[in-house]
Amino acid sequence: MHATELIAHNRVAWNRQARQQCEWSLPVGSDVIAAARAGRWQVHITPRPLPGDWLGDVRGRRILCLAAAGGQQAPVLAAAGAEVTVFDLSDEQLAQDRFVADRDGLQLVTVQGDMRDLSAFADASFDLIVHPISNLYVPDVRPVWRECRRVLSPCGALLASFYNPVVFVGDRDPAWLEQGVVKPRYALPYSDLADLDADALDAKRQNGEALVFGHSLTELIAGQTDAGLAITGFYEDAQPRPRFLLDRYMPTFLATRAVRQA
Repeated sequence: MHATELIAHNRVAWNRQARQQCEWSLPVGSDVIAAARAGRWQVHITPRPLPGDWLGDVRGRRILCLAAAGGQQAPVLAAAGAEVTVFDLSDEQLAQDRFVADRDGLQLVTVQGDMRDLSAFADASFDLIVHPISNLYVPDVRPVWRECRRVLSPCGALLASFYNPVVFVGDRDPAWLEQGVVKPRYALPYSDLADLDADALDAKRQNGEALVFGHSLTELIAGQTDAGLAITGFYEDAQPRPRFLLDRYMPTFLATRAVRQA
């Protein structure tokens, strides 16, 4: 599949998820916005809220919510006083942010595009990037890290989350889940395009599911440091509604805080 075809497919898939109001497509309520305006707010890039010291005082700060549309993080940060731009592939995910902004009188900017190409923004355009789990939708994560470093101001921070790549290794046949068995089948890095057989890949495409990629920890973490970012924070988080057997036994969400080096 050509790169442009992949992007077009995943854009349509996420538009579909937004219409269905999946977990990451449910806009926050006006009560949440009112609380944020009063100084009571939290932002999630995994199920639990971000540590407060990862964000600090956001008033007046230029924040990019990267591949983070859906009416969740961006409106809260805007209500808390930040200058917020939302960048996402999905038209309808971005529409969720505009919906909250119009409903609650918020100022934020929405831009559509591929997370690997932030050429819409000049160097050092942002003080903070919030990047919740989304880089599994691109086959190579390193361009994302390089672009994040470029658009961050000196000492600006990238807050990113992603799946522990171990979740991509196991055979997904429900029979193994019923037996309580994790059967390794796929090597890392994982790719729907390369690792699924033709029937499984066609079924996923016909069902309108986004195509995904499982990056190694080297790509996810060393990729950031190679791009000129210094990791200053890390945590793991558990899946509250386990999808994979491993979710029952270990935290499968990872989050990093990385600061742009001069």
